[in-house]
Amino acid sequence: MTHVKRRLTPGEEFEIMKMVFDKFLWLGTIIMGYGLYVAISKQVNEGLYYVLAGAVILVLFAIFLAREFERLR
Repeated sequence: MTHVKRRLTPGEEFEIMKMVFDKFLWLGTIIMGYGLYVAISKQVNEGLYYVLAGAVILVLFAIFLAREFERLR
């Protein structure tokens, strides 16, 4: 019995990619929001570290997204 791998259509690949990248977007936004909360309520320096971490996640999101679109073309 041979086991044939099923290939995804470009539309299916795009939908899966959207779901994965959406999680990165939410994660970065939540971390930045928490950092803003910490900066306002507690200590500015500590909050800025969270905001910076969220920004790094969003930049990585943008890089991955651009590379994936270039790969699909």
